[in-house]
Parts: sequence; structure tokens; C-alpha cells
Amino acid sequence: MRRLVAVCLAAATVVAVAGCGAADPSADPSGAALPSVGTSASTSPGASASTSASAGVSTVPVADPSHAVPAPGPRSGDLHSADILVRASTTLTPAQIAAIKAIPKVTGVEQLSIGEVSIEDKLLNVVAVDPATYRNYTPLASADSTEVWDRVAGGELAVNPDLKKQLPPDANGYWQMGSNASAPKIHVGAWAAQIPGLVDAVVNTAWGTSLGMVPDNAVIISTAITSPERVAKPLKKLLGSSASVQRLDVVARLGLDPDVRQFANVVGTVAQAVGHYTYRVLGGGMIAPDPAWVTSHIVTDTVPILGRVTCNRLLFPQLKAALAEVQARGLAGTIHSTAGCYYPRFIAGTSSLSNHAFGLAIDIDAPQNERGTAGQMNRQVVQIFEEWGFTWGGTWHYTDPMHFEMNKIVTPR
Repeated sequence: MRRLVAVCLAAATVVAVAGCGAADPSADPSGAALPSVGTSASTSPGASASTSASAGVSTVPVADPSHAVPAPGPRSGDLHSADILVRASTTLTPAQIAAIKAIPKVTGVEQLSIGEVSIEDKLLNVVAVDPATYRNYTPLASADSTEVWDRVAGGELAVNPDLKKQLPPDANGYWQMGSNASAPKIHVGAWAAQIPGLVDAVVNTAWGTSLGMVPDNAVIISTAITSPERVAKPLKKLLGSSASVQRLDVVARLGLDPDVRQFANVVGTVAQAVGHYTYRVLGGGMIAPDPAWVTSHIVTDTVPILGRVTCNRLLFPQLKAALAEVQARGLAGTIHSTAGCYYPRFIAGTSSLSNHAFGLAIDIDAPQNERGTAGQMNRQVVQIFEEWGFTWGGTWHYTDPMHFEMNKIVTPR
């Protein structure tokens, strides 16, 4: 039954391929419809390489030569189900990979890098992969699209289509990979279905290095027709506390397992403020970060105007400096309250972490600045916060004008 569900989901998948440089990655500059790739329900995990026209040799130009890797060309090898994720905060060693492959009923192993990138206060799961081999763990239509993976090899992004409306690219088709104005931009080359419940966007290994991702800190495992639970148990025994073992099958995706220690490998300019972050899932959307992390990172202190707040210790110097400047310019009367800084929980209604989970964001005057509105935040206050290394949520696609989050570490002089 699990295999049947996987095939049916794959058969419903459509991959939209974006033209490099197009203003809207769902259409080319002329307005004509861009190619889409359908699927054949007759192909299932374990099938050999496709010989359909969609899997033919691509003529996609290299979009970003400085971040290009060899184009994979047509798909080869068997398709695999993505049943288990093994994830660590450091590179998994060759000895660990060999031991994983030796576990009975493990039918496929794909090593990759995984990390979180903050875009509009959403921590998106980004993977850096070998396009030639990772594609065999994605839904059929994505796996068989040569153009999608040639675009990834050429330095572009492949993004889960669910994010198309939530986080559209800019006018030139680029995503900025972080909230810092200097964060790198990557062109969205394709909207292509990825591993459900795990992957939001895919880059190649060259981009993974530039983004500061931990190399090869994760493994996707296939168990074919064997229940993933039968493989997860020996995996946990093998790896102990050095890595997290999480099931990805459809049963496990109905809810996060509270017994699994989750990892967050944040990349970008604020990674130093997060460090090694693990947590467990609680009820009601709450999480429980490792107590040792909380002790070393989260403190309560007094800041100008707002009084006592609880935040990440590395946030306080620039938060105090920003608020002191607001006060010095006679703008203190424009700020009335804070809804807080450190919230160990998911974004409401999702399983995505916010920067509040790290204590790196603060909400100001929430009643006057609700999400989806222009808000009443004084623009001089916004400018001051931006100069002190904060991003303002009022400029996001779905506005959040109460929200200020750290986008770089600024040390007051």
C-alpha cells in the first residue's frame, strides 16, 4: 500500500521549468507557456532509467558558470523511495556511510548536505546535492526531467511548487538566500516536486559550499518494500547520539515524531548566533530545544524603551544600540510594547521554525502591525533597525510589520 501511494503521488506531479532570466519563473519572457513534464503511472520505484523524450539530452545553457557542476544528462539507475533521513551537525564519515549501507534491507543511500536558510522568517530546508544521483529519490516527474537537473547543475534552484505563491522570486526570477541584503541570490530554474515533507529547495554542491552548508551531513535512505521502522531501529543503535534518524514515509509524515531529536543546521551570516541546535517536538506547536543550548544562548536583559526581554545573547548588543538610537532621535514615543523575542515553537500551523526559536527576532507593537497589513511602524525606526543589522518584515511578500530579525552580527563601537 505504501508503494502504491508513492506511485499515485508521483503520477499527479507536474514540473514547471523556468527560463533563466525570466521575470516570472512560470513563464518565459515572450509570455509563452514554459515546458512542463508529466509522468507515467506505469513507472515505479525500482524501475530502470527512463527512455522518454523528457529524459533526453538537455540543451539548457549554464546560468551561473561560477557555481556550475557537470550536467547529469539523462537519468540513469533505479528510482528509490525516500524512507529515512539521517542527519548530523557534522560530516558523516565514510565509515558511517559504509555501516549504514551494510544494514539489512537498506536498498539505497544518497549522501547530501542539508541546512536551513531563512527567507521571510521561514526556515526553508535546502539540500545541496549531486543532481545525477539525488534525482532518483524525488517523485517520478522530477526524476525524469533532464532539464530540471541540468538547471540545478548549471547553478540554478529547483524549488518545491508549494512555495510558488508563498515566496515568489523577485522580478528577475531570483531568490535571496537569507534576510541580509548582501545574501547571495540564486535564480529559480524550476518548480519541481521534491521529497515530501523534507525538501523545499535544491542547489548543487558548488552552491552548498558558497552558502556555508556543512558538507555531506545527511543521508537519504531507501528501504524499498520493507517498513522503514525495521531499518530505523538498527540505524539508531549504530549512530547513537551522533545523528538524528527520522522516518519520511507517508505514515511518519502525518506528524513529527516526538521521540526524534531534530537538528537545525542554519546557514548564513547568523549561523554563529545559532551554533549547534537540536530540539524535540512537543504538543501545541511547541518545541523543546536542548537545555544546554538554551543555557548558553538565551538570556534575559533590559533594553531601552521595551524593558526586560528574553533573546539570544548575541542579539542584545545591536538591539540595545538600535533602541538607544531610536531614543536619542526622539522616536521612543512611537514604540509602545513588545510581543517578545524568544519563542521555542513552530510558525503557527506549520512545522517550520521561525527565527524566534533561536531568539534572533523581536516583535514590536503587534496590535498595530498585524501580518498582511502595511502596519503603523515608524519608517525612521525601521531605518535605524536596518542600519543595526535587522531585516524588517514589513517589506515581505506577506507582510509582518511587527517583526524585526537579525540578518547579520553588528558589534557597536
